[in-house]
Amino acid sequence: MTAESFVPPAGVGTRVAVAAVRGLLRLPRAVKRAIAGPVLVRDGRELDLDAHLIMRLTRVFARPGTDQVRDPARRRAQALRMSAIGAGYRAVVDVTETTVAGAAGPLKARVYDPDHADTVLVYFHGGGWVIGDLDTHDGFCRTLARRGGIRIVAVDYRLAPEHPYPAAVEDAESAFRDIVGRASEFGVAPERVAVGGDSAGGYLAAMLCQRVLADGGPNPLLQLLIYPPTELTGKSESRATFAEGFALTRHDIDFYDNCFLAPEIDRARPDVSPFYAESTAGLPPAVVVTAGFDPLRDEGEAYAERLRVDGVPVVLRRFDGYMHAFVNNALAFGAAVEEIAGLLTDAVPAESRDTAAES
Repeated sequence: MTAESFVPPAGVGTRVAVAAVRGLLRLPRAVKRAIAGPVLVRDGRELDLDAHLIMRLTRVFARPGTDQVRDPARRRAQALRMSAIGAGYRAVVDVTETTVAGAAGPLKARVYDPDHADTVLVYFHGGGWVIGDLDTHDGFCRTLARRGGIRIVAVDYRLAPEHPYPAAVEDAESAFRDIVGRASEFGVAPERVAVGGDSAGGYLAAMLCQRVLADGGPNPLLQLLIYPPTELTGKSESRATFAEGFALTRHDIDFYDNCFLAPEIDRARPDVSPFYAESTAGLPPAVVVTAGFDPLRDEGEAYAERLRVDGVPVVLRRFDGYMHAFVNNALAFGAAVEEIAGLLTDAVPAESRDTAAES
C-alpha cells in the first residue's frame, strides 16, 4: 500500500494529524526547511514554510474517487482530510444543533453563539459540493464566531453526486430565506442576516445573493466569499499555474465539478457561474479572501473586481503564501483566520449597525 492510497481510520487519522502538525510547527525554522525541501516559488511568490510542511503531511491522505464518495465510510474518511488539522481550534462558544428549511426538506444546522451578537452569518462549508459537513468546519466556525463577534448558523446542504446541481444552490437559498424568516429565533433582526462560505460554500453564498436579488430580496447584509469558484469553465490562468502539487489539484477540481454538474450543462451560464452575471449591481457588500497558491485565486479576484466595477463595496484580501483550504488549518494559520474575522466585522455596514442599535 502506498502513501497515496492510504486512508487512516477516522479517530486515528485525526489524532495523528494533529499531533504531527503540532510537532512540526514547533520545530526551528531551519529544521522545518530541511523537512519541507527547497523553497517553492511559483508565479513570482514563495510558498509559506508552514504551508509547505502541511502540504507534505496531507499527501498521505487519499485523493477522492467515485467509490469513496458513494460509500459513507470512505466519504467520512475523505472529510477527515479536511478536518484533521482543524481539530486544533480551541475557540469556546455556545454551540447548539438545529434544523433549517432546505429545498427538499429539513437540513441539519449548527448555531455558534459568541453572546451579544447582533448579526447572523449563514455559513456554507467547502468540499467541492461533494464532501464536507458540519464537523469538518466546526473549528473554523467556532473561531470566526468568537473572534468576529458574529452568531453563525452553519448549514449542512445536500451533496453531489447523489444531489447534483442545482440542489445545493436551492438548499442555500431556502436555508437563507428560512433563517431570515425566523431571525427573531436567532436573536437578530431580519435585515441583520449575512451569508458566507469557503470554496464550494463561497460559490453557494455568491449564487444565493444573485438569486434573491433577482427575486426581489431580501438581500443578505453581507457576503463573505473565501476562495470561491466563480467561473466554472476553468479558463482562469491560476487554474493552469497551480494545477498540480498543491492542496487543490486539477484532478480534484475536475472530479468535484463532474460530480456536481451534468455534462450537458453550459458552465458559462450566469446561473451556473456567478462571474457571468449580466450585472452584479445591487448585490450585498463583499469580503473576498483568496490564496496566492490556489488554482481558484484568479476567478475569486476577478469576481471581486466585477463587484467593485458594478458599485458593490468590496474588501479583497489575498494571503500570498497560502494554499486553498488554509482556513481549515488552524494550527498553522490561526492568525489569518482571526484577520478574516476582523475583516468580516469591520465590513458590516455601519448604517445597519446604527439602525440595529436604535431599535
